[in-house]
Amino acid sequence: MSNTPARVLGAPVGTAAEVARLVLRVTLGVVMFLHGVQKLTDMGFGAMGPAFESMGVPLAGLTGPLVLLVELIGGLAMIVGLATPIVGAIYALVMLGATIFVHAPMGFFAGNGGYEFVLVLAVLSAYFAVIGAGKYSVDQILAPRLAGRSAVAA
Repeated sequence: MSNTPARVLGAPVGTAAEVARLVLRVTLGVVMFLHGVQKLTDMGFGAMGPAFESMGVPLAGLTGPLVLLVELIGGLAMIVGLATPIVGAIYALVMLGATIFVHAPMGFFAGNGGYEFVLVLAVLSAYFAVIGAGKYSVDQILAPRLAGRSAVAA
């Protein structure tokens, strides 16, 4: 057996995994953000409540605008890796709600309005809620500082 670390595409496995996590996180953030931009430009902030109400979403006057803000602000935060576990958990819940209230009645396939794509976003968001942003993120830069503060506070 060799003591040489495993490599993927010439990079150590740990580095390759971190780059993969970065690509996945940025992709999810871009999708989230652009969904928010689409809602904002197509309907406008004020129309989010009525739009959600027409889809049968509970508390539509609150949830509609909140989802727009989660997609815009959370999308940017996900791109840079800021508060990633929190953003991931919130967006996973948003996608769960979208599945239950909007897409599930349409079946599985996205082409028919189903939950196929929403499921992928929910699972990817849940992954980041559990695993975190990774090495190449604002969370990673802030972690030592925040750890120092909590140690001082304790």
